[in-house]
Amino acid sequence: MGVPRVIFRVCETLNCPKFHYGDSFTVSGVAVMMRNNGDSSFVTSTAVHANQNRDNCEILYGDLVRLIIKYERADQIPDCLISCSGCTGSLRLEHYRHLKKKPEQEDLHKTNKELALLVDTISRFPFFQIISSDSLNEVLRNAKVERFKKDDIIIRQGAPGRKLYVLVDGKVNILNDTGISISTLTQGEVFGEMSLICDENIGATVQAATDAEIVSIEYKDFQFILERYPTMLRYFIRLMAQRLSRSNKIRFDDYASGMIGRLEEIPPEALFQTLHANSKTGILTITEVPKGTGRFSLRQGALIKASYDNQKGTEAFFRILREKKGRFKFNPGLPPADFDAPELGYFMKLLMEGLQRLDEGKANRQTE
Repeated sequence: MGVPRVIFRVCETLNCPKFHYGDSFTVSGVAVMMRNNGDSSFVTSTAVHANQNRDNCEILYGDLVRLIIKYERADQIPDCLISCSGCTGSLRLEHYRHLKKKPEQEDLHKTNKELALLVDTISRFPFFQIISSDSLNEVLRNAKVERFKKDDIIIRQGAPGRKLYVLVDGKVNILNDTGISISTLTQGEVFGEMSLICDENIGATVQAATDAEIVSIEYKDFQFILERYPTMLRYFIRLMAQRLSRSNKIRFDDYASGMIGRLEEIPPEALFQTLHANSKTGILTITEVPKGTGRFSLRQGALIKASYDNQKGTEAFFRILREKKGRFKFNPGLPPADFDAPELGYFMKLLMEGLQRLDEGKANRQTE
């Protein structure tokens, strides 16, 4: 007869420094009280084995040993849900006599094979670590995998909020109402939650900074999570507060970085190259030049619109490069209509062509 043993699995975590959702532990052994001539002694053969390559935790192992002492044998521990004593974080573990290793994976292979391939990755994200296995199974069964190309708009400011998005791979930029990137999200981060919690339209446009793979969760499934786990609401409130603080600082820095000056101090080619090198988004206005006012729109350093001397597009850009006197002002931000505007061309190629035209113009004037 083998040593009695049971399996516990982590079903919820909160800042645990060692273990993740889904980690499991085999607990085996017995505890015996022995008496001899009025004296008593206690003997236990308890062993705890972590079923994954993690550091040991004396606090958690002590909690599991106390269960053996309480019930005398591992196989007499009833189905239960326990919490660890805690240190800098905490976790909860579940034990069921017929617990399968990965029920959510088995179900997903039947209902959503594409998502099943990602479950090991997303189960380690902070958002999912607080969800029990049953809830994870139910939520992911109805989730969808969506893929976006670089510069695709994922959600747009002012649209109704319908989904929570979890970024599995890639990066996305959060844009304010003028098209400035105020934050970049990476793997494991979520967005779209504010409109769902506040029941309002989407507050900021989200654009793919790279090719991105995203898991989306419908509103009804998101509501299920909040209702079953009220601590999740606190998680999102803290998240929103952190993002608001960060975006306000970035917004202040962007507005403070508005440029103003004269072409006599910085010629047009150097001005445009500075805006391009710093990936600026906004509108450059050039006044007090011979052919009227020039207006040039840039998105992350790329030229997307240009008008000057009754010309538009690249020709307007080439003509403004000739000017040596005038005033300029750069205002961060773009109107929403320009978020998706195509680039006029590869910036450095346009600049080189414009400078070449300037040289040719000088040469022609010298030969006349």
